[in-house]
Amino acid sequence: MLTRRCAQRMFLLRPDDATNNAFIYCLALAAIKFGVDVLFTLAESNHHHTIIFDRHGHVSAFLEHFHKLVARSQNALRGRWENFWAAQEPCVTRLLDRDAVIDKLIYAASNPVKDRLVERVHHWPGVNTWSAFIHQQSIKATRPRHFFRASMPAEVTLALVIPPELGDAAEVVREVRQGVQTIEEQVRTERMASGAGVIGRRRVLEQSWKDSPTSFEPRRERRPRFAGALHVRVPALASYRSFLWAYKHARDRWRRGLEAVFPVGTYWLTRFARVQVAPT
Repeated sequence: MLTRRCAQRMFLLRPDDATNNAFIYCLALAAIKFGVDVLFTLAESNHHHTIIFDRHGHVSAFLEHFHKLVARSQNALRGRWENFWAAQEPCVTRLLDRDAVIDKLIYAASNPVKDRLVERVHHWPGVNTWSAFIHQQSIKATRPRHFFRASMPAEVTLALVIPPELGDAAEVVREVRQGVQTIEEQVRTERMASGAGVIGRRRVLEQSWKDSPTSFEPRRERRPRFAGALHVRVPALASYRSFLWAYKHARDRWRRGLEAVFPVGTYWLTRFARVQVAPT
């Protein structure tokens, strides 16, 4: 699951036709270029949650390309020049088992409901692939006129994919749909008990993209790198610690001019410094 916020929590992704279309266009371009399967995406006004299957290990390049395209496109649309995304790195959470994938699909889809923006998931007017996900349909986007050159594709298709590794696609959709409906009812019950309402589609669309939430945002919280049952999460964490150790050891040797072999998964130095990487 990929998550990233806009700079200063500003509503730079506030829903409108141009923003919704450009986001899907950029996501489809990046997914096609790097062979990434997109399961689901939803963007609120100041952040997005996107769940992908990175079959070929290209998540770093995919993220760089996708976020770069969105940032440049939206800055052109808004007439901005400063940073579009928050300075902190994107949150990339590896989903280690099927239950974790289902859980994060439910989490991403129900986000606008839990944030009291709309009453039902399908009411969210921003980037929202809920309907396409439950009906297993593709989404088309046209080349945004405000940024991209005519040499770019006039139209692209974002195919929402449920990988066969998750089992029967219809069963995955059923579980996610049921989980989302449960959260919708829970939040509705809580609102009725407290007398709280929702912001609603109209007020969301009327918000200025220059605004940001007035609520307090906790800082320096943990950023989950893995999600899944304990028996798969512990080995994953151990493997990641081994990677960090091997990377540090190789980098120290490389900086001293000695022969160094970096572990599989090394990205930046592989791309820009042509370092030697252990065989897969």
